[in-house]
Amino acid sequence: MQISDLPYPDPGVPDARSGPRFLLWLGRGQLGGQLKSLCWGMLHFSGIAGLPYAVGLGVDAVVERDANRLLLVGALLLLIGVAISVGDAMLHRTAVTNWITAAARVQQLLARKTAELGSALTRRVAAGEVVAVSTGDVEKIGWFVEAVSRFLAAVFAVVLVCVGLLFYAPELGVVVAIGVPLIALAALPLLPRATKRADIQREKAGKATELASDTVAGLRVLRGIGGEELFLGRYREASQEVRKAAVRSARMWALISAIQVLLPGALLITVVWYGATLVVDGRIAVGELVAAFSAVATLLYPLRHFEEIAMAYSFSRPSAKRAARVLSLTRTDAAERPAEAEASGEAEAAGKGGAGTGAVEAPAAGGDLYDPQTGLLAPAGRFTAVVCGDPDLAGRLAERLGGHPMDDDGKDDAAGDGPSVLLGGVALDELALDTARTLVLVQDKDPVLLSGTLRELFDVPASGAVDTGAALAAAQCADVLDALLQSAPDGVDDPMDARITERGRSLSGGQRQRLALARSLVTDPEVLVLDEPTSAVDSHTEARIADGVAALRAGRTTVVLASSPLLLDRADRVVLIDGGTVAAVGTHRELLHREPLYRAVVTRETDEEQQRPLARLELTELEEALTEIEESA
Repeated sequence: MQISDLPYPDPGVPDARSGPRFLLWLGRGQLGGQLKSLCWGMLHFSGIAGLPYAVGLGVDAVVERDANRLLLVGALLLLIGVAISVGDAMLHRTAVTNWITAAARVQQLLARKTAELGSALTRRVAAGEVVAVSTGDVEKIGWFVEAVSRFLAAVFAVVLVCVGLLFYAPELGVVVAIGVPLIALAALPLLPRATKRADIQREKAGKATELASDTVAGLRVLRGIGGEELFLGRYREASQEVRKAAVRSARMWALISAIQVLLPGALLITVVWYGATLVVDGRIAVGELVAAFSAVATLLYPLRHFEEIAMAYSFSRPSAKRAARVLSLTRTDAAERPAEAEASGEAEAAGKGGAGTGAVEAPAAGGDLYDPQTGLLAPAGRFTAVVCGDPDLAGRLAERLGGHPMDDDGKDDAAGDGPSVLLGGVALDELALDTARTLVLVQDKDPVLLSGTLRELFDVPASGAVDTGAALAAAQCADVLDALLQSAPDGVDDPMDARITERGRSLSGGQRQRLALARSLVTDPEVLVLDEPTSAVDSHTEARIADGVAALRAGRTTVVLASSPLLLDRADRVVLIDGGTVAAVGTHRELLHREPLYRAVVTRETDEEQQRPLARLELTELEEALTEIEESA
């Protein structure tokens, strides 16, 4: 794989059972690149290993005044120099290629997993951790993959030098052969402590990154309530903790580096002292001493790669563990279907076609949407509103309806303990991901607007049945278009060519909400689930949006989770959920009259007000009168 061939057509299926297994899987996927890098590294380090012997031969030729032999040594040195230069250049080239291709593969895998899980990803993994994995961790993983081939080439060079000395100067070769392994393994006892400190540093850095992400995301709100300095102070404390942890980690690695310098120096002194004694005794020639001295000095370079591979693995192992954790997340497996429908009217209606059949083909158009866990039924082609007293429950329910079952703690029910939502009798989690998302679209409470032009914002997969103008009109976006056109640079006459800043920061909350709603309407899915789509707009605009959505989605299944009377009154059917199950079904006006709990949630009644029937009656009559006035207007 060359850099020019990136990205990968298919990055493959990773072994995400653990961090080391993931690193091993990456290495196996790049065997060709690793072998190239290893071959060039062996050429480079062979030249380095042969340099001391060539120098020793040259010294012997000078001592013996052998000119021809000296010329041969000169030619050998020239050849060794070319091998060192070419090998170093190509080793660097192939090693960096391995680094970039490994990092690109991991990024592709993370991007694919993010697209697969969608908004459920940040509910199962902290946003700061996701950022850390996709940035710094990717680089550390690539570093280890790149360092492996250079380390193996360095091992080859060390073995070559030690074996060569055993044959060239056996007395000194024995000393070197004993001392070099001791030097290579001397730092091994310190690695666990260094790794632990590095892990603590990365953990604190991840928390600081998460805190910074949350602070930036909520900066506007923090400024509004005067909490900006409080959160900035927390981030300063977190960053200081990261600094202290980094210093402690650096001290340990500095100690390891000092050992890697001190011990080779001690070995070099030992070789010189012992070799000089042997020369004086006439047991070895001067050239052999020079060769041994040069070999030990040369070993300092390949021995540094032992320290590098230890550092690379120490830093990449937790990074690979985090990446494997993200990559191991999957959509929930098919859940067990209820054997029989529940005894409520809602479950009885679902029993006509609600139980999963286990089919994996897309259901026929016009199927009911049914959630066995709560008993919620959204009939095909109708506008269903859902009222939950708990906003968190409403958010979890919206995710379930989109094919992401949640447990009571709000986490993905990856164990498959909860039954899957059914569409036309087919479980959503048994469908292909693309098919499920084409059929059911969920718009959460805080939809994201990507930067770009308005035309690019609406360039989304859609059925083509709803044009952008109709969607914008239904979502009451006329004033948003005017505002974008006014802020656009000169020469932009079409609001669709106006640019939106990152996350729509230049727009108000209500404007962002309406643009996101219009984008959802353009897609025209079989089932559209909206979680509080008008919470940031005024009541007059909300009433017009309710009419527009109901008209535009006529004949399509629409589920709105809301507590606004203006939206609820436009729904064909309203479902009250209490305690995680369906408590009542009817129209908005019917539930207002007969369900005290529904009335309390929708009208925000207190316990004292619920004990006053006359006040409730007057409130209901007043609401009906206001509704009639709005309809006549």
